[in-house]
Amino acid sequence: MINKIKENIKISVIINCLNGEKYLKKCIRSVLSQSYQNLEIIFWDNQSTDKSASILKSFSDKRIKYYKSKISTNLYSARNFAIKKAKGDFISFLDVDDWWAKDKLTKQVLLLKKNKNIKIIYSNLYIYDQNKKKSSLFTRSKMKSGMIASDLMKKYCVGLLTVLIDKKIFDKNKFNDKYNIIGDFDLFINLSLKYSFHVIQKPLAYYRSHNNNTSKIKKLEYISELKHWLKINSKKLKRKNLSLRHPLLTLINLQLKNFFNL
Repeated sequence: MINKIKENIKISVIINCLNGEKYLKKCIRSVLSQSYQNLEIIFWDNQSTDKSASILKSFSDKRIKYYKSKISTNLYSARNFAIKKAKGDFISFLDVDDWWAKDKLTKQVLLLKKNKNIKIIYSNLYIYDQNKKKSSLFTRSKMKSGMIASDLMKKYCVGLLTVLIDKKIFDKNKFNDKYNIIGDFDLFINLSLKYSFHVIQKPLAYYRSHNNNTSKIKKLEYISELKHWLKINSKKLKRKNLSLRHPLLTLINLQLKNFFNL
């Protein structure tokens, strides 16, 4: 049981949506049914034209805060806008086609209880194959805690849907809205150079792999963005003694295989 003091830690759950009606109910239910209840949902509707808004509004829960973007933006601009609306002490993210285990936030808050200096927590996750209707563990390797930049460059394993991050971090850091696909990767590699990461080995979330995942539809754009990222960050990585062991294409293929289950 979480004590009363720790129940006062408020979690803002950022859900960005653009025509996400197909899987939205499961996503929302997985948040509202969390065993840790001190949360708010910041639902950022990026000009959806389907039934996403009406589905969300069918949930009568005061913890849901609905915002509709005045103009359609890319995903990472939308994430940044949503963060500005958050009132929580910590922030989590969940996309409309994914969902959480019931104890996701409880386990993360319990870790905060043990160490008040923790700023970022992530965990293992399941990859759910929508076509096969089957879940598989994302990684069976032990995931690392601490200053993990070097480890992430060898095998990137931070799933955005698993993180819990101190909101104060976003006072000086944000998603790079020049990217359409790798903004999560860019942010967490940069944060791993500044902050210690803490891990929960148990899978706490489900990433739905289906034919409409952006990373699958836009593979060439994904590769192009990774090439651009490596080009502009290579000097910084070398200064941190993080020169890459892998050739460029090997690293790109590794990222594609490891995180997006391609």
